[in-house]
Amino acid sequence: MDNDLRVQAAPDYAAVVLGNLSEPFPHSAHHTQASAEDRPTPEQIHPAFYTSFDWHSCVHMHWLGASLLGGTPGSPLGGAVRDGAPDGGPAAWVDGPTEASLREAVGANLTPAKLAVERDYLVANPSWERPYGWAWLMRLAATCSASSDPQLRGWGTALEPLVDAVADLSAAWMQKAQYPVRHGLHTNAAFGVGYMLDAFRSLGRADAAKACEEAARTWFANDRGWPGDWELSGQDFLSAGLSEADLMRRVLTADEFAAWFAAFLPELSAESRILQPVSVTDETDGYLVHLHGLNLTRAGQVARIIATLRESGSPEASAASAVLNEALDPLLKAGLLGLESGDFMSTHWLASFAWDALGSVAALD
Repeated sequence: MDNDLRVQAAPDYAAVVLGNLSEPFPHSAHHTQASAEDRPTPEQIHPAFYTSFDWHSCVHMHWLGASLLGGTPGSPLGGAVRDGAPDGGPAAWVDGPTEASLREAVGANLTPAKLAVERDYLVANPSWERPYGWAWLMRLAATCSASSDPQLRGWGTALEPLVDAVADLSAAWMQKAQYPVRHGLHTNAAFGVGYMLDAFRSLGRADAAKACEEAARTWFANDRGWPGDWELSGQDFLSAGLSEADLMRRVLTADEFAAWFAAFLPELSAESRILQPVSVTDETDGYLVHLHGLNLTRAGQVARIIATLRESGSPEASAASAVLNEALDPLLKAGLLGLESGDFMSTHWLASFAWDALGSVAALD
């Protein structure tokens, strides 16, 4: 069923990517001026990622574009080579003119020259986009590098200097950060570190992956009794508790995680607030629409946590998995409704989160 949802959604999400990559404005700039004269346009300092309202949204729109081109496991033909795929690459989720348009739009930005400017900006501004933007950038690099599609692999090669930069920046940050950021917005530590860990492992960056693992254990290994009924804030797009659990499942064995999760959310039930879908009252409000993303990120995290719990045969794992299973479909359906408004404040980022959630749910089948 969920694979079918991705097939059905892919053309619409491709249109979102193409629309976003051609929309330089409105733009929310996060550049810190060094002087009155330091007023660059977004394109001057971010020639690869200057559209889609802000830098990090543009990065994960490129990730979505690369995923739709065959960088996501579970393509419609099961990863088989599709007749006519360029250079024998994997099957894309879209066909014909749409695929060609995606390749042109994404490829125009992921060039060595443009990405060199992006790398220099990251190095010159070591806390900028930490860790959320870093995480999506690493996911983009890992998705491209892991693909069997020659064009995507070429983009992965072009992104390698940025991987080097983020590997160094993230290790330095995690070494000095005594405490994690726990709220449900971009600077949430667990969400960013979890996706960076996946990417660094995929990219063979063992030292950077080890730094992520050590930070996760230092920050979260001893957490108990998370207040899941109190974590929700009015503009969250991340569940702080589920983001933490989604990270810890990556660094613990299945049995270790099952025990950790039972102690972390000991009162978890189908009625727990942390598992309830939330609604949005104004689709044009850029902060209120974050709650659509909360439904989607919760759905993806719940699916991945279930997958890990299934690997453990313990009674506590089975009990938690049953509760999470009950919550999964309502969260996913509520999140997908968020894309129906068509408002730019939703579309410039939600499609990426929807694709991510759909992929995690599909992996359970």
